[in-house]
Amino acid sequence: MYRGTRKRVPVSRSSVEAEPGPPPADDTAFLGQPRGLLTLSGLEVWERFSFLGMQAILVLCFADTVAHGGLGMAPGTAASVSAAYGTLVYLVSVAGGRLADRMLGAYRAVLWGGILIACGHYAMAIPAAAATWAGLGLISAGTGLLKPNVATMVGKLYRTDDERRDAGFALYYMAINIGAFAGPLITAWLGDHEGWHWGFSAAAIGMTFGLIQYVAGRRHLAGRTRAAQFALAPDAMRRAVLRIVLGLLAAAVLAVLLASVGRLTMDRFVDLLTVVSVIMPVVYFAVMFTSPRVTAEERGRLRPYVVLFLASTVFNFILFQAYSTMILLASSNAESTIFGFDFPAGWYASALGAFEVALAPVVAAVWVRMGDRQPHASNKIALGVVLGGLSFLLIVVPTSGHSGDGYLMSVWWIVGSYLLLGLGDVLLETSGMSATTKLAPAAFSSQTMSLWFLSLALANGIQARTVKLYDDVSKPAYFGVNGAIAVAAGLAVMALAPWLRRTMHPVH
Repeated sequence: MYRGTRKRVPVSRSSVEAEPGPPPADDTAFLGQPRGLLTLSGLEVWERFSFLGMQAILVLCFADTVAHGGLGMAPGTAASVSAAYGTLVYLVSVAGGRLADRMLGAYRAVLWGGILIACGHYAMAIPAAAATWAGLGLISAGTGLLKPNVATMVGKLYRTDDERRDAGFALYYMAINIGAFAGPLITAWLGDHEGWHWGFSAAAIGMTFGLIQYVAGRRHLAGRTRAAQFALAPDAMRRAVLRIVLGLLAAAVLAVLLASVGRLTMDRFVDLLTVVSVIMPVVYFAVMFTSPRVTAEERGRLRPYVVLFLASTVFNFILFQAYSTMILLASSNAESTIFGFDFPAGWYASALGAFEVALAPVVAAVWVRMGDRQPHASNKIALGVVLGGLSFLLIVVPTSGHSGDGYLMSVWWIVGSYLLLGLGDVLLETSGMSATTKLAPAAFSSQTMSLWFLSLALANGIQARTVKLYDDVSKPAYFGVNGAIAVAAGLAVMALAPWLRRTMHPVH
């Protein structure tokens, strides 16, 4: 991204002292884990609270009438714009890791990312369309800085031979899903009873809490130095900063000019993001396959990873619709009463986080109990994709035989769909992220999570185009076709299992 020498910035004695290594193995203050894990997990609870709390009501805000505080979009358009926003978030995440490595350092990248996210949510709390779009832009930039670097900081809490590492990441993953469960409960209730922008206000306050505890607990974090790990030399740093500032200003001015003359419409912007989400992973893989720094053995392991990358894309195409088409379906065609208690449609999104919190330790315990008899990583991923497809096929049953929106399905159809989706996510994400780090070439090891994020960007990019069909076809056809494609993709990965087992060494 940046030109110039790779010479490292001279490091002073004081900066070395501010850069502690992993804490000692006897640091067991947080459930047997390093105290810094509490700081980072707490940050993720609030970040997911704000991000997914906002996501749970974003599509509803887009689709609501202007008189009720919405933007008056058709349901399919609302889902498409929501997906385009997700595409932008994960595309920016690729740059976030690079900025942390070469300019900001992980601690400052996460800090500034959190500040941008909080400012974005506060902007969305203002009941004006311009403030909503500005807020989404700030949240996209902030999440791109924060998301890829928090996980890196978690890894720095442990020495290479620390056996607590996997358990620590499991606790961290649970924190993510606690936030995913709690966020929609608060934001959806406020959005339903007080207005959508009150819900966005709750997301802003949540992110503020996360920032406060992150700064308060910074002394327990390894790698909190101000300097980037592979910092650019001072001259190259100044040139890079200037290019970034000028590039952002030029892009903003160009966008405003094109929009003012009608050349940049929302549909064209969505199309542009979709094209970029397709091109970037193709370029990434092409660079890896052709790089002289990649050995023949590593190139052989990249081939099966392409299959896993595509499997992740298919699954996440389904998963992300839990916050778009599924929420739209729940708001118009599902009951909102359970055991006599009325609840807002956005609460359905909390079911996904709740299932993942409950199922993650169960799945981990099953794999431990099975030991060497547990399925190969590729089969776990394939099963996750199949479950994602089945979650959509399940919706075909209650939506069949109805031609309009004058019917309500039972709560349990949506809940059951989210149960299948949550289990599939636990199977795919844990195995997929592990396989990513093991299959990547050594020369690209620091960029492996960027590649994984690109599968999420691609899923959102494809979704941004296909969800427009939600308004044009029947609901059984929409959910049935998408679900069947996902099931077929999962079965195809299972059929490739013998080849994947041979070529994915050392992944088991």
